[in-house]
Amino acid sequence: MAELEITPEGELQEKTTSTLLLRAAGTFFSWLFHPLLLIVWISFYLLYINDLIFLGMDSFDRMKIFLRIISTSVLLPLITVLLLKGLGFIQSIQLRTQKERIIPYVACITFFFWSYYVSKKLQDPVELRAFLLTLFISASAGLLINNYLKVSMHAMGAGSLFLFFILLLFTGRIEESLPLLAAVFISGIICTSRFLVSDHRPFEIGFGFTVGALIQLVCWWIVQ
Repeated sequence: MAELEITPEGELQEKTTSTLLLRAAGTFFSWLFHPLLLIVWISFYLLYINDLIFLGMDSFDRMKIFLRIISTSVLLPLITVLLLKGLGFIQSIQLRTQKERIIPYVACITFFFWSYYVSKKLQDPVELRAFLLTLFISASAGLLINNYLKVSMHAMGAGSLFLFFILLLFTGRIEESLPLLAAVFISGIICTSRFLVSDHRPFEIGFGFTVGALIQLVCWWIVQ
């Protein structure tokens, strides 16, 4: 039996092969660049690909920083969501409703603040501190906005990613434009994927992208 979908005009139509492939690609990239995984990719770039930010630091110290960030900012929020799902507080780990997002937001605020606080106390490079502060403020802003609309967390991450690499380029922390081009491409992929496979309205995606970018700019200014 053919699968059906509802068009923007409210009509039923049969899903074509191209539509199914686009949705499959959208789902794949939504998971690949999930906000929590985006933390992994950016942290990895700062520590192991960028040659300027952690200049002179040996591989063992870099690994300690990487594991510290991942354990606090990725694993603990992930474990929290899985526990909430297992205990029946949420219906899906994708957090489809505004109500389901409240506790995960609060948990992320706590974990992200701790990650930033430790980074500040250990005097990590300002670029890393700006990135971690953005996580905390974005989660806080997301909780407040969640009272009014279901803003796209993916899009907030994309907006933050986009402006973060622009700031790295303009402050001389990137030696070439290729990382910025990759960040722009990934940001576009993230937002396009949410258009394809999420129930977010276009405004929620565009608004999330703008908020994420503005928060990144403010956090960069704060840590300087």
